[in-house]
Amino acid sequence: MNTRAFLMLFAMVVVSLLLLVTAYSQEDMTRVDNSDFSDPQRVSAVFRHDPHNEAAGIEECNECHHVYEDGKKLEDESSEGERCSDCHALQASENQPGLMKAFHMNCKGCHENKDKGPVMCGECHVRG
Repeated sequence: MNTRAFLMLFAMVVVSLLLLVTAYSQEDMTRVDNSDFSDPQRVSAVFRHDPHNEAAGIEECNECHHVYEDGKKLEDESSEGERCSDCHALQASENQPGLMKAFHMNCKGCHENKDKGPVMCGECHVRG
């Protein structure tokens, strides 16, 4: 087999493997629930919970699933099992951000603070 034929075969195998991996990884993909928004401007953000937390080194649920009381984060409390909209209304009220801003502050804010992860709209809100 000549070098050119080998490289073509190799490229076809690599592309096939990438397509296969992409197809199977999409089954594992989940999205942030945006059903509280009646007319969302973008598709819901792609978010694979366990792989994200593993890559980010997040071990405590309350890092993301926070609970605030009198404007202070309760370090030993977690809101896991509750929907974000259970605490955050669509519109801001007093010192509490509205639901969209809460999502962005929690996710994008963490990415900006750690200088890791996506921060541009299209990086999280991916069609597909």
